[in-house]
Amino acid sequence: MRPGGQPNMQQIMKQAQKMQEQMQKAQAELAADELTGTAGGGLVSVVVTGLGEFKSVKIDPKAVDADDVETLEDLVLAAIHNAAEAQRQLTEQKMGPATGGLTLPGF
Repeated sequence: MRPGGQPNMQQIMKQAQKMQEQMQKAQAELAADELTGTAGGGLVSVVVTGLGEFKSVKIDPKAVDADDVETLEDLVLAAIHNAAEAQRQLTEQKMGPATGGLTLPGF
């Protein structure tokens, strides 16, 4: 702070620029990261990027039963939730330092 309690605008701008650079780096890392969510002991797996873009769904043929579609639906949903939680945790880990611990919507 400058005399009189006024913040130094140049210092604030430097800090804001540094934070922006850290966020851009973290977003690039998140875009490159892929996480896998699984369910049913690996019978269903879902791959998602660190930004939350779903890339693939794999279903083991053993999980397919024409007489029990509900179980397969539950397994797919569980794998999606598992992948989404892994993505949320990774986002917090990568974005936390860039945002100084602030929670930003959409990240």
